[in-house]
Amino acid sequence: MKLAIFASGNGSNFQAIAEAVAIGAIEAQLTLLFCDKKDAYVIKRARSMSIPVISFSPNDFESKAMYEAEILHLLEEEQIDLIVLAGYMRIIGPTLLEVFSKRMINIHPSLLPDFPGLHGIKDAFYANVPETGVTIHYVDDGVDTGPIIAQEKVVIDMLDTLDSLEKKIHNVEHKLFPTVLAKLIKNQQGEGRS
Repeated sequence: MKLAIFASGNGSNFQAIAEAVAIGAIEAQLTLLFCDKKDAYVIKRARSMSIPVISFSPNDFESKAMYEAEILHLLEEEQIDLIVLAGYMRIIGPTLLEVFSKRMINIHPSLLPDFPGLHGIKDAFYANVPETGVTIHYVDDGVDTGPIIAQEKVVIDMLDTLDSLEKKIHNVEHKLFPTVLAKLIKNQQGEGRS
């Protein structure tokens, strides 16, 4: 199975997945990183692991549809089976969704459906809820509304700061995402053989 990871920022989830692939914990080939920001740190992480990088911005195109059509062309050229969104900070449009329906997975730093969108950790922290967590889900045409694959709770302690909560969430993400991907891929490969 060939994976493409989409990321926009630091890339710590990309790193966790790439390391799991490298040691065989995820039975797949990490074919490429797609990044929409040419100066994102995730690109350095990918290059240091000799993973091919493709990077261009929607601003380079006349429309979102044209931007996604170019991404789709590259994915089809590489025969990508699964897209993994690991901190990709753009809403996926119909051009990619139609082709990769049920083959695109996202991670979100809250217990969806609570606190969807860009600031899941901050929104949960300032809502004074007793717990939040991490959700891994399929991508659909909504914002963080796709079918949930897995969730793990994170308790918000009285002494937590926004920074300490972010660290706790990221620690869970870095374990949960590779584990869930490994199971998902193993199940899909098992179905392919039967």
